[in-house]
Formats: sequence, C-alpha cells, structure tokens
Amino acid sequence: MVGVIRMTVRRLLLLVPLVMAVAFLVFVVVQFAPNDPAYNALGTNATPAARHAWIIAHGLNQPLPVQYLRFLGQALHGSLGVTQDTNQPVVQVVGRALPVTLALSAFGLVIAIVVAGLLGATAAMYRNRWPDQVIRAVSMAGLATPSFWLGIMMIQFFALHLGWFPSGGFVGPSQSFTGWLQSLALPSIALGVPVGASLSRALRASMVEELDKGYVRTAIGNGLPTVVVVGRNVLRNALVTPLTVLGLTVGTLIGGALVIETIFDLPGMGTLLLHGVTNGDAGLVEGIVLTVAIGFILANLAVDILLVFVNPRLRGGS
Repeated sequence: MVGVIRMTVRRLLLLVPLVMAVAFLVFVVVQFAPNDPAYNALGTNATPAARHAWIIAHGLNQPLPVQYLRFLGQALHGSLGVTQDTNQPVVQVVGRALPVTLALSAFGLVIAIVVAGLLGATAAMYRNRWPDQVIRAVSMAGLATPSFWLGIMMIQFFALHLGWFPSGGFVGPSQSFTGWLQSLALPSIALGVPVGASLSRALRASMVEELDKGYVRTAIGNGLPTVVVVGRNVLRNALVTPLTVLGLTVGTLIGGALVIETIFDLPGMGTLLLHGVTNGDAGLVEGIVLTVAIGFILANLAVDILLVFVNPRLRGGS
C-alpha cells in the first residue's frame, strides 16, 4: 500500500508540468489559428475601431508570453474566461458537457471489457481450434472497423430500419433513466467494440502464455477443476498485459468519444469542441483540451494503480 501511495503522489506531481505543457501547446496552436476572435465575437460587420477596442479589452494586444501567463494564471484559479457567443463562463459550459462524455466513455469502457473478456478468454481456452479461429477473425474485423463508421451503420440499421433506438439526441437521467440508457446505447457500442477487439487479442495472447506454465498443469493434474484454476490464477496473472494495453488505448477511447458525440448529436465535449473550433472561440477550445488532457492523465494513473494491485511484484518498484 505504501508503494501505491508513493506512485500516486509522484504521478500527481507530474500532472502539473504535463498540464502546463499541454496548455502551452494548445495556446500556441489557437493563437496561430486563421480565425479572428474579434470578428467572431462582434460579427463580420464590426468596425475596425470596435475590433481594436475588443482586442485591447481582452488583452490580445499584449505579447504572447504575457497572454500565456495570464491564461495559465486564470486556469490555475479555475477560470478560463467566457465564451464568445454567449458570454457564459467556460468552466460552466464545460461542466455541463463533461458528464455526457464521462458517461459515454464509462459505458464504452464497460462494453470493451465485456467484449475483450468473452472473446479473449474463449479464444485462449479453445486455442488453435475453430472457436479460436472465428474469434480471431472477428477481433481483426472489429479492430479494423472505425468507431464512427460502426456508429453510422448502427444508426442505419438499429435506429432508422428497426426503430429500436433513437438515431441521435440526448435524454438526461433526471428526465428519463430509460431514455438516458437508450440515447447512450448505440454510441457506447460503437465506441467500445473496436477497443474491446484490441483488448481481446492482448488477453488471448497473455492467457495462452499463462496456460502453458507449469503451475497450471500441476494444479489441473492434482485434480483442481480447470474453471477454478483459470478463474483464480490464470486470469488474474494474465491481466497485466491487457491492462497495459488499456492504458495505451485510453487516448483512443477518449478521442473516439469526442467523435462519436458529433455523429449522435450528444451535447458532450466533442460537440462543444466542434462548436468552439468552428466559431474560433479560443477560450472554449483551450478549456476543453485541458479538461480532456487532465482526464487522460488521471485515467492512465488509475490503470497504473490497477496494475499494481493485480501484479504484487510491481509494488516494490512503485
């Protein structure tokens, strides 16, 4: 437990320079974007005098290092300015969109874990036989399928053709819990299946390697049921590699969620990011990217902690 706490504190301390680096990169990219924030805020009919006054009022006439330090100071105090079109605090706007993205990512992760567990474990137990061959082909197909294409195909079939699910839109859980689940069902499947296919291949390879070890043959030879040996020892020891792969695919999961939201018209971070980029809203774009970056770092920290609990040998080096 001491090793876990030490690793957690060390990673949280690294969070500060990482966020500062991401903030600097986002700031530079947004500053050199072709959009004119003054005209975006005032409209194309704004006079040069009004545009100049708006630039001075928002400090955009100051040198870039000064603007970055001001932006960084505001971010550290939990303030990212206001949106250009509605003059609402960016923190509040992002706070309303964040739960939608978190729910979609969580459901997508659950689906990915279920798909990986069923396919990977079954393929390992029936390796080099027809179930393994079929599952490997299905995994390859799932891995090669982009989540946005899968989402579009599911809209065509399950929403428009069969009418089982809505084709888009979002219903909050306070309005209707069933409607909330239905509005997230297809996006979560589209998000989770490709990630699950990738994890299933890692789980199969790890389980096959573990099944060939001597302690497994000894335990089964001594009369222990195969299900018990696999469930109690093999599966737990084989989770190290899939969890490592999961940590590497967290970015894919989060990035896929942002894309899926625009396809299914979900009011999450992806739709908000598209709105900010289209309108040239620098503060909104910076706030969204910072939030996503922090979420990515924290998700990888959670995976690292899970790895330590799954594999006790890592605790000494944490």
